[in-house]
Amino acid sequence: MGCDGSLASEAAHPLGFETMHTTPLFEPHDLETLKRQGFTVEEVAEQLERIRHGSGRLDLLRAATVGDGIERAEIHDDALDEAGRSAIAAGRCACFVPASGAATRMFQDLIATLEQGIEVESDASRRFLDELPRFAFHDALAEVLTHRGLSLDRLVADDRARPILEALLEEDGLGYECAPKAMVLFHRAPEGPRTALEEHLVDAAAMVADARQLARIHFTVAPEHEASIVPFVRARAEQIGARTGVRFEIGFSTQGPASQCVAGTPEGSPFRDSSGALVFRPGGHGALLSNLEESGEDLLFLRNIDNVPVHREAVYRWVPRMLGRLAEVERQTHEHLRRLDDPGDARAIEAAVAFAAATFRRSPSPADGADPKSRARALLDRPIRVCGMVANAGEPGGGPFWVRSADGAVSLQIVEQAQVPTEQRAVMSGATHFNPVFMACALRDRNGARRRLQPFVDPEAVIVTRKSDGGRELLALERPGLWNGGMAHWNSLFLEVPLATFAPVKTVFDLLRPEHQP
Repeated sequence: MGCDGSLASEAAHPLGFETMHTTPLFEPHDLETLKRQGFTVEEVAEQLERIRHGSGRLDLLRAATVGDGIERAEIHDDALDEAGRSAIAAGRCACFVPASGAATRMFQDLIATLEQGIEVESDASRRFLDELPRFAFHDALAEVLTHRGLSLDRLVADDRARPILEALLEEDGLGYECAPKAMVLFHRAPEGPRTALEEHLVDAAAMVADARQLARIHFTVAPEHEASIVPFVRARAEQIGARTGVRFEIGFSTQGPASQCVAGTPEGSPFRDSSGALVFRPGGHGALLSNLEESGEDLLFLRNIDNVPVHREAVYRWVPRMLGRLAEVERQTHEHLRRLDDPGDARAIEAAVAFAAATFRRSPSPADGADPKSRARALLDRPIRVCGMVANAGEPGGGPFWVRSADGAVSLQIVEQAQVPTEQRAVMSGATHFNPVFMACALRDRNGARRRLQPFVDPEAVIVTRKSDGGRELLALERPGLWNGGMAHWNSLFLEVPLATFAPVKTVFDLLRPEHQP
């Protein structure tokens, strides 16, 4: 059972309704609920219609590989490094870290052990006790137990896992069952253990501090954790700044009620709780697209909260390089757009189309109108991203593919497994690389104005999953994902980066990997 009291399954894929609507979707008392959530009746009806049609379907052509959609930069590419460091020094760059996820899944095996009863021991709890000294939260856990009149060492020696798990997971202990993953102590450091949030501050100071030694970073946080996270981050930023000589400009944002999606029943009606109220569920990481837009940043480096290896050499080498590739291709794009504005430049259209084909693998679409100049401009006047791709080592994550859209256009896309119909799984299995959410994004137009990002979303790239609430089945809708459907119509470059840049922490035992140990 999760922190919200619901059980969730991971099954996805086309889920149709069993019957069509024969009665009105909403009741009079629903209107106030919709208003409070920030929805119109039409918006929620559209969500239910998308649930009825099931997960969006893609036409995968082939996996993108090195030389066929994925670039391989030279290890010592001085030009990219120089361009990246120049953009950083000019204050154009910032970090963006989605940090609203809970740590529940990280500890799910230990939570299950605790829920099974006092005398039950599992492989997970046995391993946890054996490896406990290697975790950065060991001393904090020992302190909690000391306040309870217990000794961590004695409990381990006596194989008494339950008091230890209670102190680790429950709210009056470390509270890790429902704490944000961002607040879990990940690593040991000379000055003391660090949470994932602190590690991102350390990295921002090293990666994006400008010529004035100002580092910009933006965190998305869950509304229920904002009051505890914000003062914690500000205090830690002051301490890290004192050690490094770097000042921080820190932004925070939350996902409001309107980022959620209504739940549906298998029969095609809105799902309601026991009191008859509409049920809304999180809309997935695609709901963060508005946070990305509202951050107001220029060139932005996006990375997940749990991807912070303690050995940082590869990350510190490749982040400026990716920002440099982004800055250079943005400069070239803006130059072509300026040429298209010059009525005397007879070769502007030809040059713009050739650049789009060579750089972004895009060609003009009939959907962009009949005027050749308008079609050329539509090819280039988009947000840009440079996505790091690592060699496929069996980790979960979206992969790079060539995809054909409904209008016949072919483009490079990041695709999640849940988007792929069964008959195309063989194509997906041919992927040599996957996307670890390690990407640089250009968010402003050629005049320096903030772009609206919603027009570049593929609205069909939704995912519908079966879940359970109070023992009743429901269908949950996830918006087009932040780095797949949410960025489907961006201009994308895929760049191979070393596997050492990727060190996800999906379970607590991932913290025992060499990437997270001193």
